[in-house]
Amino acid sequence: MHIPDGFISPKVYIPAYVLSSGLWIYSIKKVKKILNEETLPFLSATSAFSFILMMVVVPLPGGTTAHGLGICPLAILFGPFISFLSISLVLLIQSLFFGNGGITTLPINSLAIGFFGSIIVFYFYKIFGKFKRLGAFLGSFFGVIFSSFLISIILGLQPIIAKDPQGKPLFFPFGFSVTIPALVIPHIFVGIAEGILTLIALEIVKKFDKGKIFERKD
Repeated sequence: MHIPDGFISPKVYIPAYVLSSGLWIYSIKKVKKILNEETLPFLSATSAFSFILMMVVVPLPGGTTAHGLGICPLAILFGPFISFLSISLVLLIQSLFFGNGGITTLPINSLAIGFFGSIIVFYFYKIFGKFKRLGAFLGSFFGVIFSSFLISIILGLQPIIAKDPQGKPLFFPFGFSVTIPALVIPHIFVGIAEGILTLIALEIVKKFDKGKIFERKD
């Protein structure tokens, strides 16, 4: 699901950087309010969980990949903004040191995966009230699906907005008819697997949390 450099027009990634920068600044302020000796280990561990899941990638046609997100524990424990910041850092490290994603596409990947994915997870978990496990599973599933859909839309938009005078795409060459099924269909299965892994991860977190931060009200 990581979009690499060279696939996205500046018409898209420059505004994405502007939007992401504002969200990163706000998220840093949120982190400063909650970061202490109790929250730091959980934030580190859940960020590492996301890092590991996103490193297990399966190449897909069209130059992108299928992988899990691991955002559910982050979003539930710390809220969507801190989850967004943590995922952005994970994506930055992956792009710099492992070749997953890119620097020009960092804000796009961060928004699609870290921000909107986290919002879906967070509010699914809250809306389902007493049925927290169901909310966590469905939030994880639909978070993956929606993030992959956003990435497919951004990729499919490129040949429409960025082409030379002869009509040849300057960046990503495939339209929506290719990008949407190529990304969304494989991630249906990824979403199911992520939901199961999320439930396991949350049970482990609960054992160590002892009620200190698990039910945050952010």
